[in-house]
Amino acid sequence: MKDHAEAQTQTEWQANLQKIGAAEGFYEALGKEHTALYVERGDTLIVTFENLDHVYERAEDRMPWGYDFVTSRGWSMLGMMAHNWSWYRDTDVHDFFDRLRDEGFFDRFQNVIFYGASMGAYASAVFSSAAPGATVICISPQATLDREVASWETRYRKAWRRNFHDRYGYAPDMVASAQAVHVFYDPRAPLDAMHAALFHGDNVQKYRCRFMGHRIASLWLQIGVLKPVIEGCVAGTLTPHEFYTLLRRRRENPRYQKEMLATLEKMRRPKMLARYCRAVLARRGGPNFRKALRAAEARIAKYQNK
Repeated sequence: MKDHAEAQTQTEWQANLQKIGAAEGFYEALGKEHTALYVERGDTLIVTFENLDHVYERAEDRMPWGYDFVTSRGWSMLGMMAHNWSWYRDTDVHDFFDRLRDEGFFDRFQNVIFYGASMGAYASAVFSSAAPGATVICISPQATLDREVASWETRYRKAWRRNFHDRYGYAPDMVASAQAVHVFYDPRAPLDAMHAALFHGDNVQKYRCRFMGHRIASLWLQIGVLKPVIEGCVAGTLTPHEFYTLLRRRRENPRYQKEMLATLEKMRRPKMLARYCRAVLARRGGPNFRKALRAAEARIAKYQNK
C-alpha cells in the first residue's frame, strides 16, 4: 500500500509540473533521475539546481527550489531537479544543456544566473558554460568528485562511481566563460575550503562564511540574508563589504551560536569561551552556554592556582 501511495503521489506531482510547464513554459523529464521545469516571466533567467536537501525541506509541493522567490520578482526560471544524489552526471542532462545552447535559448535573456548549493553548486558551475557571460552563484561547491583529482574528498560515496571526465566535468574550468562567479564557503570546513581553492580567475570572487559549516544557504535563510545576497549577485552590485555587513546578523542566530560554542570548546581556549558564553547569556537564556561557562571558569581558576 505504501509503494502504491508513493507512486500515486509521484504521478500527481509530475502531472502538476506538466500542467505548469504547458501553461507557462515547458516541462521535461530527463531520463529517470532528473526533471526540468521552465517558467517564462521576464528577461532575467535564473537557472536553479536542487540539492536533495531542498527536496526534503519542500516535500509538501515539490516545486523547484526558489520557485516562489524567483517568479515573484518577475524573473524567468529554469528549475533543474535531481531525484538521486547524481551530481547531475547524466547524459540526458548534458544533452539537454547542449540543446538549449545550440538552439540559442539563453540568448533570449538579458541576464542569466546559475545558482546552486553543494551538489547544486557543482552543477551550476559546470552547466554555466552553456551560457557564456552568465553569472554563477555557488554555495559550498564541489570542484569535482573525480577520485584522481579529489581523492581527499571523503564524502558523497554514492557519487564516486559517476563519470566526472566527460562533458561539463571539472567545475573550475567550466566557469572560465562566466561574467562573474560568486563562491561562498566556510574556510574552517577543510573539505569545502579545498574545493573552493580550486576555483580561480579574474571573474571569481570568494566570500568566506566562517563558522557556518557546509549548509550555508539554510543558515542564511534563518537569518534573512539569502534573498539580499541573491538579489545583489543578480544585479551585479554585491560587494564583499556589503556581504560581510549582512553576515553580522548571524551573531544572534541560535544555530550559529551553537556552532561557535562547539568550535571554541574544541580550541581549548577557556578565556575566549567564557567571554563568548557571557555575551550570549547577556542576550538570552541557554543551559548549554551556562554549563560551558561554568566549565570554562573552573579551568581558568585551576590554571590561576597553579
